[in-house]
Amino acid sequence: MENTQTQQTQYPGVITGGIVGLLLTLPLLALFFLGNTLVRLPLVPLDFFDFLVPIIPGDLITFVIDIMVDAIIGLGFGDSVDTIAKRIEQAMGYGFILAVGVVVGAVFFATARNFENFLYGAGAVVGAVIGVVFTAISLNNAFFSTDPRFAALWVMGLFVAWGVAFGWLYRDISLLPVKAKKAAPAAAATAGEPAMEIPEAHVERMGRREFLVRVGGATATLTVVGAGLGLLIGEPGEPAPSVAADIEQQTENGLGNALPNANAEVQPAPGMRPEYTPVEQHYRIDIASRPIEIDLATWTLPFTGLIAEDRAFTMAELREMDSLDQYITLQCISNRIAGNLISTTKWTGVPVRDVLAQLDIDEDGKWLRIDGGDGFFEYVSIDMIMEDERIVFAYDWDGQPIPERNGFPLRIYIPERYGMKQPKWITAIEVVAEDERGYWVRRGWSATAIMQTTSIVDTIANQDLFEDEDGNIRVPVGGYAMSSTRGISKVEVSVDGGEWTEAQIRTPISDKTWVFWRYDWLFESGTHEFAVRCYEGDGTPQPEEEQDVRPDGATGIHSASARLANNLMDGTEEPAGA
Repeated sequence: MENTQTQQTQYPGVITGGIVGLLLTLPLLALFFLGNTLVRLPLVPLDFFDFLVPIIPGDLITFVIDIMVDAIIGLGFGDSVDTIAKRIEQAMGYGFILAVGVVVGAVFFATARNFENFLYGAGAVVGAVIGVVFTAISLNNAFFSTDPRFAALWVMGLFVAWGVAFGWLYRDISLLPVKAKKAAPAAAATAGEPAMEIPEAHVERMGRREFLVRVGGATATLTVVGAGLGLLIGEPGEPAPSVAADIEQQTENGLGNALPNANAEVQPAPGMRPEYTPVEQHYRIDIASRPIEIDLATWTLPFTGLIAEDRAFTMAELREMDSLDQYITLQCISNRIAGNLISTTKWTGVPVRDVLAQLDIDEDGKWLRIDGGDGFFEYVSIDMIMEDERIVFAYDWDGQPIPERNGFPLRIYIPERYGMKQPKWITAIEVVAEDERGYWVRRGWSATAIMQTTSIVDTIANQDLFEDEDGNIRVPVGGYAMSSTRGISKVEVSVDGGEWTEAQIRTPISDKTWVFWRYDWLFESGTHEFAVRCYEGDGTPQPEEEQDVRPDGATGIHSASARLANNLMDGTEEPAGA
């Protein structure tokens, strides 16, 4: 029998479509990234992430945050929780769009046979529909600085081209020739039987695989080039590193002025984190995937609501008012015991009550609803504001405008509260009659967010053993105690579960900052565990019961252990927080 060649069209299916969707979406993401880096065009993956976060149930957000932070700490990156967490959030945004691309590709390839003669048009329609959705999302934020019309054209154009590419690839894959090869005569028992042919499906799969490999190579090249150029130029809003231990202690602020406690008798134990945090290392936790960009030239602080007449203040007007300087330690409510979501710097701003004094507030106006440019909002009692001049609209840190990543141009400071109650990037304030619960309160976090009193062991300085005046070898152990503005009257240390012994307390920078403590322990070789507890200014002991960060902030006794070497020359420190 004569061998023949056959040719047959077999339409690609869902799996092939999903692969194509992945391959086409990768360069799409790279182009969005490059456009954002070059001329601040919308960055759709992060715009979509920021759109999703406010509508996701609070319990789910908290669950994801807990898993993410636990994983970061478990992998040994606890000193960079805020930076790494922000990178993970951004990666999730890119992942969401990749998932959309895979789903669209799968659905398109599963249904494209029905409009085989209209593939390019169908792809364009799909891209346009999806483009409209993402254009609306991207234009409804503060993360791009180009003309909205050009921004919309950019997003729509890329998505339409992306959709057309689906039709183009579907057509090309469908038209791949499916040919059966001439088969060699089989070792048949009966002479004259026809030769066997390689199954057509096998040949077809191989052809498509080779084609997809080539497409993958091309899209990988575009992705690498686009993303590489973006990274080379520099991604905007790059987060600064978190506070890390073993940074040389500062005795001056950023302006070169001596800190108020520069001459304190008690010195921090070697290896402590800095007592005064460099501004570029101040922690950052917020609901935005990127720092908000606000143009100070057009920004105002508008007041609306239950007031006789709306009023807006410029930054120049705020700076003309009497200012207040305060050294402040701020902490995130999601900071684990001994975590690094806590920082200290000098805040400058105008007391909020001085600003409110220039408004004619209605009798029913009892609260301020403060909105940030990132979509975050919180309610603050007007009565509390009028009684406490320490509540300020802050515009400077360390004598310079607050960094963009930390809330430029304006944020509020409220004593004794965790950061979750203090909006940044303030863009609007409304005088209202009732507290309708702020962003995180609605998601199950504390309604008051009063900072918990805690103390931690930050260093066991086995490399810095010293002899005291009696010739005894001692090990410096140190940490901090924190009660916001309530003060610290005493810190005690227990070694290996023994009795509690009072430690030395260093004069704090101010009554609103953490207090550093030091305990020079009489050296004994071996592995030892050091635990710490503290008392507030009025003698109230810190909560000793272990409590997770949700909903009111973490509490409990902190301890750390180290193996202490038996001489001054070969000491090695192996801290293991417990």
